[in-house]
This record gives sequence, C-alpha cells and structure tokens, in this order.
Amino acid sequence: MHPQPWLASYGTIPAHINADAHRSVVHLLDVAMLRYAHHPAFTCLGQTLTYADVDHLSRAFAAYLQNVLQVRKGDRIAVMCPNLLAFPIVLLGIARAGAVQVNVNPLYTPRELEHQLLDAGAKVLVIYAGATATLAAIQGRVDLHSIVTVAPGDGSPAALPGLPVDAGLALPTTALGKALAQGAGLAFKPVRLAGDDLLFLQYTGGTTGLSKGAMLTHRNLVANVEQFKAFMPDALRPGLESIVTAIPLYHIFALMVNLVTYFSVGAHNWLVPNPRDLDALIGVMKAAHPSVFMGVNTLYAGLAAHPRTQEIDFSNLRLAGGGGSAIIASVSARWQALTGQFIREGYGLSETSPVVTFNPAYVSEFTVTTGLPLPSTDVQLLDDNDQPVPVGEAGEVCVKGPQVMSGYWQKPEANAAAFTADGYFRTGDVGQMDERGFLKIVDRKKDMVLVSGFNVFPNEVEAVATACPGVLECACIGVPDDKTGEALRLYVVRIPEVRVSTQDIAEHCRRELTPYKVPRQIVFVDALPKSSVGKILRRELRDGVAQPARAQLHRVTALTSPSA
Repeated sequence: MHPQPWLASYGTIPAHINADAHRSVVHLLDVAMLRYAHHPAFTCLGQTLTYADVDHLSRAFAAYLQNVLQVRKGDRIAVMCPNLLAFPIVLLGIARAGAVQVNVNPLYTPRELEHQLLDAGAKVLVIYAGATATLAAIQGRVDLHSIVTVAPGDGSPAALPGLPVDAGLALPTTALGKALAQGAGLAFKPVRLAGDDLLFLQYTGGTTGLSKGAMLTHRNLVANVEQFKAFMPDALRPGLESIVTAIPLYHIFALMVNLVTYFSVGAHNWLVPNPRDLDALIGVMKAAHPSVFMGVNTLYAGLAAHPRTQEIDFSNLRLAGGGGSAIIASVSARWQALTGQFIREGYGLSETSPVVTFNPAYVSEFTVTTGLPLPSTDVQLLDDNDQPVPVGEAGEVCVKGPQVMSGYWQKPEANAAAFTADGYFRTGDVGQMDERGFLKIVDRKKDMVLVSGFNVFPNEVEAVATACPGVLECACIGVPDDKTGEALRLYVVRIPEVRVSTQDIAEHCRRELTPYKVPRQIVFVDALPKSSVGKILRRELRDGVAQPARAQLHRVTALTSPSA
C-alpha cells in the first residue's frame, strides 16, 4: 500500500464513507422530498416550488415518459436546458423512470449537438425552446422520436415570456407544460434501481480525443454526496441552507454539488438562468441571502469587480466553493475582502462525479491547493512508467474511488487507455502533493485547455479553424488568463496570396464552436514549429522558444465570450 499522507490531516473527518448509504439517487432524493415537503426547494424568475411540488411534478413527468413516450429503463434522454425550474423536475422524472440523462450544453452548435445525440443514441430530447434553432439545423441527420420543449415558467403557475420554438423546426414537439398536465393523470410505475445502474452520460473531452460520454452510476453520485458531506458538515445543515446556483446545471460541478447534494439536505436553491447578467445575479443574491455559493474563477472575478456586489448582505455566507478551473489567489483575496469568506477550492472531473479533493472545513485561509482527497478516495501521482513519484514531485494524478465512472460510453479503446493496470483513472493532470496530503494541480499532461472550467481540446479547435478559407494550418494552445484561468491562443499560417483576417477566422469559429472554444487571441505566423516527422510542436509555442519573428498578435475578445 502506498503512503496516504492526507489521512493524518483528516482530524475528525472519517477515512471512509458508505457508498451504498442509499440504493439510488432517487431514493436519496425521495427521502428529502418527504422530510422537507413544505420547504421551498427551488426559486427561479420569481417563482418558487416546494419539495412537495417537485415530488408531484417529477412523478407526472416520469408517468408521461413511461406511458406516452414508452421510455424504459436504460433509455437515454438528452436534456438541453439552462437553469430553470424545469431542470430538476425533468432530472427527477428521468431518474424515476430508470432512464439515463444525457446533459447537453444549450449553447452547443449544430455540429456539437449532432455528435452528442448520435453518440448517446438518445431518442428523446428535452430542449429549451430558445435553443431549437440549433436542433432545426440538424433535424434531418438525427434520429429522435420525441421532442419536449421547455419554456421559462414551466413547472410554475406563471406563463413567463420566453423565446418560441424555431419556425424552421419541422419535427413534432410537445410543450413540457402539456406533458406535465397529461402525466399527472397517468399511473407511474416505480422502477427498481440499483447502485450500478446508469444515471448520467456526462460528455467530456476526457483525457484524450473528442467528446465522450462518462458513464456515471447512481452509486457514483451517492458516494460523492456522502464524501462531500463528510468534508463540509457545517455547510450542509438540514433544512437551513440557501444556495445560489449560477453555474450551469448541465455541468457536473453544479449538478452534483448544487442540485443533488443540497437538495438531499433540504436547501433552498435559487436558480440563475444567465450568470453573465451580473445585475440580475446580484438581484437574486440580494433576495437569497445565501449561506452557500459555488462558482468558477471567472464568476468570482466578475462579481468581485462589480460595484453593486456591495449591496449584497453576505452575513449568512458560510461557504464559497470554487472548482472547474484554478482559483486565482488575488480573486480569492478580493472575494474575502468583500464577503468575509475566502474561496475554498476543490478539484475534480466529469469522470469522477466530480469531486476528488477539497479543502476541508477546518482550513481557515486560501491554500493555493485543491485540498485533500475525499474519504474513500485514493490518489497516486505517477511518472511516465506508472511508478509513484516522491512526495513533493510532480506526477500524473490518478484516482481510485467509488465516485470514479464505470467507463466511457461504448469506447473500449478509450477505457483501456484511461485506466492503469490496477484500476486507477488517469486524469491527464499533473499535480504535486505535499507531506500533509494537499494536492496542487500544476499542469496538464495532455494538451487540454481549461477555459472557465470547461475542457477544450486543441485538435477540435484546429480542425474547425483550418476549414476557414485562407487558413493553411494552425495550432491552438492555452495561455494564462486572470478571468478564465486559461484562454485560447491560435497560431495561424495563411495560404499565400489569400487575404484572411482575424475577424474572418473568429467569425468562422463562432459558427462551428461553443463560445468558450473560440480563440480569444489569434497570432499570424510564417511557419509553425514541427518535429522531424511533421508533427506540430505545441510545447514550443507554449514555451515561446520558436515563435517566428514576424508574428502578429490580434485579440478577438470583442467577438467571443469566455464562458459558456
């Protein structure tokens, strides 16, 4: 057994949790809906649902899925929805029907949506009406038998204004409000669920290649909930917490922590559909008096710099958690000066449900680390020969624990590469662990770039950019950015005698890529550094040792959005 120095740093934290404390996430949340029936569960756009409301509405949706759409256990249902009341209703309905939720970013381009629907084999799509133009663009290339559209007020008595279903969508659709009304009069048949049943396909770049579906089971999520509770009991007081959810629920961070974990303890969850509208977010936070707030560095930086944030009463705030991308020390300092709470950072991935490490409750200041491994979690730092590195030295972070995925959906070759011979998941991240067991992420073994907590793989960006007329070849790397952790820089070699501008390239990328994947900087160069076999050497671009003399740097921030 290799050393586990974090155990000596645990204090009163248990070394192990019971990953089978609940037989499924449905059972975990059923208990909460019974115990906190009359407590407010979710507030969004001025409308509030109690735990009993969520119980009844999700049962109605599960009945609709079973009886009208003929959904059976194991079927994949894609959900493409921002933070609205519909999201938890749909999630619980899908889980109760025994189906698998495929989380989709509502800002995806047609190309990205098509890949995910086809790869997952989803036959049902629940989609925000305002995103249906994306679906319309690929409607002839996907095999969907049912589409349910979501409006802002669905689940509440209010008919809130929202975008209509795109006129170009020829496929038949059913409004969620109508589905809920119909399902309320139908019989729901409970499905027997076990810990190893799939709950989510969480799409990610993984450690290599294009987007893959991380298979997350009910046991994975139950385990991560129990692990997080063991670390932060004082911020998980039953029936007392108020949490503002501005980070998107389709992202595993908010999905597990904000929704599943805090729902399980009866928290009042305030959902924010558009976190980029900081004035609206500040209005929500003023009303919520949050005891808990979760965010990425970008969001904290934006709030800390906004003059109206001073209007918020933070006297109730007990936990400000950070993840998704590295929290910058100066941002934590500004946040603490404003709220009295530093940002408590953690580390995780879609493949780990997601939390691997977190700064425990007894830590009283920003540590510049991602904290200690959670209970029942084993972390090894391995060299290129899969041998453990000495304490303090850098190695690839490899993880074993009950929160680690069962594998990538229908990707046996990727699974073989993603795990060590003895079953540790290779994260692709390089870290250092000190003698106390605190983990610091220092680099990525692969070329993945982390923009505002979202994985971006250079291969995909380069493939899209190279298709722009006038681009001969290109290379994409990540560069440090105070707001997003990293930003994308694209080095471009132009085709001789063909005029192409930074704006041409940026606009082309915007048509094919989600905003956070669009390069914020474009550098025109005469040539790219390459190996003897012609492979572009991104490492030399990152090190700045091979940039041609006539490079021209152009910023395209006016054309792109750093977050998703």
